[in-house]
Amino acid sequence: MGNSFASDKELLVLTLLRDAPKGLYGLELVKESGDRLKRGTVYVTLARLEDKGLIRSRTPATTGGHSGLPRPHYTLTAEGRKALDAAALMGWDLARSEA
Repeated sequence: MGNSFASDKELLVLTLLRDAPKGLYGLELVKESGDRLKRGTVYVTLARLEDKGLIRSRTPATTGGHSGLPRPHYTLTAEGRKALDAAALMGWDLARSEA
């Protein structure tokens, strides 16, 4: 795993997940980003981060309160936390990425 980011979107997603220890759904990330993430790109970004081992998804069992397909829930991994720490040490502007 490298500690480089392909885009500011990846760093933004990692930062948002760091600040939400219980994790977020894809559309919650869009909302929390203040429209800096779009519905059309958030899932591509999430898949890339999961492939890198920086986040993990879990699809909870459906409950009676939610209709439709189950929604994956995303959380930061230990490697994701390390990547954020490395980004800060390398001078990435984490404040610019925060919602």
